[in-house]
Amino acid sequence: MGASRGQLVIMAPLSGVLVDLESVPDPVFAQKLVGDGVSIDPTSDVLLAPVAGTITQLHKSHHALTITTAQGVEVLLHLGVDTVTLKGEGFTALVHVGDAVSVGQALVRFDMDFVARNARSLLTQVVVANVDKVSRFVPATGLVEAGQSVVLTLELADTEPSLESVSQDLVLGDPVVLPSPAGLHARPAAVLAAQAKQFQSDIRLVLGTQEANAKSLVAIMGLGTAHGDVLHVKAQGVDAAEAVRCVSAMLAQGCGEEAGQVPTPLMPVLESAAPMLASTGKTLGAGTASVLAGVSASPGLVVGQIVQWRAPSVEVVEQGGTVDQELAKLEAALAQAHQQIDALKSTFKDAAQVNILAVHQALLEDPDLLEQAIQVISQQKSAAFAWQSAFINHAERLENLQGSSNALLRERGKDIRDVGRRVLGLLAGVERRQATLPEQAIVMAEDLSPSDIAGVDRSKLLGFCTVSGGATSHAAILARSFGIPAICGVDQAALSLAPGTTVVLDGDQGLLYTQPSAQVLSQARQRIAEQADLRAQEKRGAQAPASTTDGQAIDVVANVRNLQETQEGVAHGAQGVGLLRSEFLFDDRASAPDENEQAAAYMAIAQALGPQRSLVVRTLDVGGDKPLSYLPIPPEANPFLGMRGIRVSLDQPEMLRTQLRAILRAAPLVHMHIMFPMVALVEELRQAKAILAEEQKALGQPHVRVGMMLEVPSAAVMAEQFAREVDFFSIGTNDLTQYTLAMDRGHPKLAKLADGFHPSVLKMIAMTCAGARQHGKWVGVCGGMASDRMAVPVLMGLGVRELSVSVPAIAAIKAWVRSLSLATCQALAQEVLQMSTSAEVRARLASFAEGLSPMQACDENKE
Repeated sequence: MGASRGQLVIMAPLSGVLVDLESVPDPVFAQKLVGDGVSIDPTSDVLLAPVAGTITQLHKSHHALTITTAQGVEVLLHLGVDTVTLKGEGFTALVHVGDAVSVGQALVRFDMDFVARNARSLLTQVVVANVDKVSRFVPATGLVEAGQSVVLTLELADTEPSLESVSQDLVLGDPVVLPSPAGLHARPAAVLAAQAKQFQSDIRLVLGTQEANAKSLVAIMGLGTAHGDVLHVKAQGVDAAEAVRCVSAMLAQGCGEEAGQVPTPLMPVLESAAPMLASTGKTLGAGTASVLAGVSASPGLVVGQIVQWRAPSVEVVEQGGTVDQELAKLEAALAQAHQQIDALKSTFKDAAQVNILAVHQALLEDPDLLEQAIQVISQQKSAAFAWQSAFINHAERLENLQGSSNALLRERGKDIRDVGRRVLGLLAGVERRQATLPEQAIVMAEDLSPSDIAGVDRSKLLGFCTVSGGATSHAAILARSFGIPAICGVDQAALSLAPGTTVVLDGDQGLLYTQPSAQVLSQARQRIAEQADLRAQEKRGAQAPASTTDGQAIDVVANVRNLQETQEGVAHGAQGVGLLRSEFLFDDRASAPDENEQAAAYMAIAQALGPQRSLVVRTLDVGGDKPLSYLPIPPEANPFLGMRGIRVSLDQPEMLRTQLRAILRAAPLVHMHIMFPMVALVEELRQAKAILAEEQKALGQPHVRVGMMLEVPSAAVMAEQFAREVDFFSIGTNDLTQYTLAMDRGHPKLAKLADGFHPSVLKMIAMTCAGARQHGKWVGVCGGMASDRMAVPVLMGLGVRELSVSVPAIAAIKAWVRSLSLATCQALAQEVLQMSTSAEVRARLASFAEGLSPMQACDENKE
């Protein structure tokens, strides 16, 4: 480590008994992943500074902080184990980031009884984070007294770098072509920043002549990246090489961004276009002049009363108190904002909704945003003034980006404003109010933030219409997830409409009827009533089996991610789970879940289904566009043709064995099926089955059904051979489409051509079903086509006998199946297999679907 350049004595921050760091019941500390030091079993309740220095980090929960000494040694103090889950309850910080502290100064007061009852341990860690500064650690033992006893003596290393070592410290990575379909917008930028924060080194993203702090969500988004941009990662520090490798790999893998998550902006409807209802092709009346056209942000048709919404104004005072006072105000407001967003998240069920607010919470901790606010506060400005200038500056950077490829980033500027206004209101003492809505409200606004949508009484909100924003805004994404019809980008005239005015909002076409005639109102209400009747009839029949009119049973099951979605699926009529995405246990964490944690989750889901239903658990499906931060995969020229699915699991056999044991423990509770993803070769399948057989023998679970995802052409062509090896196939139509057509489903120009209705894809499905039939095996579809009403008849006609669909679609798909004849579907399937284009197939299937209206189907089924 170099020659010693002196000593640093670390005093006891608490009274108590010294404990070896290896004994701490937390592998992160016990394995010294954070650094080296000692632990104290405390008997006092005020944490004192063990060294003199500057507070360079204070966790928002106040259970951990870092002091950096004059020699550059970073001393981390961590009160208790798993105390972060207490979210600050029981802890009172007595210092702030930037404070200079002396030895023995009080830092944090904590409630020992409360923490002892609610945390895993009271053991408090005193750790040197940058161990390269130290050549030798000499820990003390026994009892210590706070502020009086030495707990650790450090012999400091000579770490003054030579010019040569400085140049060697700067590591520049290879160029990475950005695969993210919409560039580094909020979600992938948040994933990347979280990965970068795992390293001590300074890490920068380089795009041409621009650079950005890789640990800053706002800075990353501010680069204005687009699909196909070439980026470099550079780093300088103790772990620079590893940082460059891991961050480059994360970039190359798309930072967890799936193409389907990014909505394609919709083109505005011209005012001269005939107002149509997309679902029926019927006009809403002739000669209607009072129509405002915008962009369809969320589909649906509603008739309601206008409510005009205006955001409250906030008065900001420029001059503030002392720097310490204003920093304390900002810290308190940020913490309160975080808690408010936590409360909103707890009301959501859908992952997309939760993820949007998680991005907002990440913005509250963004280093660039906070650094600018702190700099302004240091100039004797108020916390409110400093915060306002910082968030407006960062929002404008994104909103001023030019070019169509940056549309998503311009929308993310609105997210920064939303978060910024939330904190600003707390600093200024202005209560964030929600609109008080009457029944059947249609909200008109210049703009609506995700917070506005999330906090409103959705039982009264029929729809909304905004002047700004678009289909890619987070407010629009929330509207779609809640099923609220919405239009964005309408004319300013919408803001002049009188409150209480009756309007028709057609979210399918992006049209607002501001003075609807009696004919328009009558037709709209008739169509709404028809749709409501249809949904009600579907709901009444949701629990009934799905069999065709000529007696063929079709299992309609659910695609789910967790226990809650499983319970919702059962309530909606699911006959089982056709795809449990086990990734939910592995995502958003620092290490893989152990066997007990996985087993508990699988058993809970199995119990929710019961022994009469089936459960198909897909083993871990990562790689390609779905990375894990703790399972780095080296950058690949084409990750979709590299380490994905079963290949990753076979490369990590212990992780696979752990997961298989956990699944097998739940097998007695349900009809258990284990499914391996992305299988291309028989050898891969056999290797995975051999591992499963060993674990089955060890646990005494001799029989579970074993299947595979069919997602690549090689598997479809070899379906008969694969059918000898498995009990079932489940077709992933999304990947099968992109691999069959050799078109990236996220490609900005090709994605619209990557159509699962192309005859080549349908022939792959037909080959799969034919191969399975030769050995009496069943075939399901768990991809997006299973939830598509137009696709269902042809899938059934080709031989598919299980449809695994999204939970909201279960009742509708079951009702549609009950209206169909298998013989008719088989004839239809043979007809479309002879066609040449997806357009021809779609036209034929659309005419078939229109031949029997949903209402007629329900009526005939009742009889």
